[in-house]
Amino acid sequence: MRERKDSEPAIATGTPVGVVGAGTMGIGVAQCFAEAGYPVVVVDPDPAALGTGPARLRAGVRMAQLLRRRSSASTGAGARAGAGARAGAGAGAGARAGAGAGAGTDADSGTDSGRGTGAGGGTPAPSSPSPEARVVWSEKLSDLAPAFFVVECAREKVPIKEEILRQLDQVCGPETVFASCTSCIPITRLGSFTGRPDRVIGTHFMNPAPLKDAVEVIRAPGTSEGTVRRTVDLLAEIGKQALVVRDAPGFVTNRVLMLTLNEAATVLGEGTADAETVDRIFQDCFGHPMGPLRTADLIGLDTVLDSLEVLREFTGDERFRPCALLARHVAEGSVGRKSGRGFYQYPEQRQRPEHHLVSRGGASHG
Repeated sequence: MRERKDSEPAIATGTPVGVVGAGTMGIGVAQCFAEAGYPVVVVDPDPAALGTGPARLRAGVRMAQLLRRRSSASTGAGARAGAGARAGAGAGAGARAGAGAGAGTDADSGTDSGRGTGAGGGTPAPSSPSPEARVVWSEKLSDLAPAFFVVECAREKVPIKEEILRQLDQVCGPETVFASCTSCIPITRLGSFTGRPDRVIGTHFMNPAPLKDAVEVIRAPGTSEGTVRRTVDLLAEIGKQALVVRDAPGFVTNRVLMLTLNEAATVLGEGTADAETVDRIFQDCFGHPMGPLRTADLIGLDTVLDSLEVLREFTGDERFRPCALLARHVAEGSVGRKSGRGFYQYPEQRQRPEHHLVSRGGASHG
């Protein structure tokens, strides 16, 4: 059993984390928990989404491991170079630097077969199950009955999330926390669909979830202290930093970002600049690692459109009305990287926009 904190109930070893939605974000969230040693149950009603889920998870795990090895190698080379330079100033200092570098490398390896290895840098010990082996796939929400924490990653539509949360409320035990990966919908509204608003919280993972260190955590007025504590602690165990904000439409991230993406698409549509120039201005002038149009393609233009419509509904602010170019791309099925075409073309991507009900809106922003 995990150690009890105040009035928080103890959690039995082997109790799974639930993920609703086998889209881009759902798969990424499942990977984060599985890499940290948690058993995971992923639910999606679409057989096609479940059929491709294991392969997409394996690809995500391989990519994350490759990037981490490259990062570790780069860090190690920098440490060795620094140690060599310092060695010229004194053998004792160089020896201490070498010992420190070795300790850091061992700590970062995260070879722990149990929970809490951290998705940010650790990999399970060779004797432990692979992340893929820790994930179970299902079409039935009832299979989430034993879960102590469920992350909902459904499309950004209130009726869809309402249906899921109402069903989860009937299926899961009273102590289960429901964490929504919504990018815009107020958590107060989502909590109202359950009989446990005190155990409903927002966990806005960024895309790609396994490679992003921070999660925007949204606390509604009715969210309990215990729910916030459990969420923050659990995120820490999988290597994520929780940035807690108050409940509001779009929270901090998308209240600001969606306006930027929509305006970038507007100036592109008006012919002020081409897509590459728009993005280069943000990268070269402002130091952003990715411009707004490529960011929109990564999120999914359909998800951007849904988010803007939700923000317009909940704020009443016409600034969130989707621009004509964005709406046209979505209507034509050119929804970004996942379809192979958006504001840019991605010939390496399969032409497979996600039409299944739950997971289509799973992609969140990075």
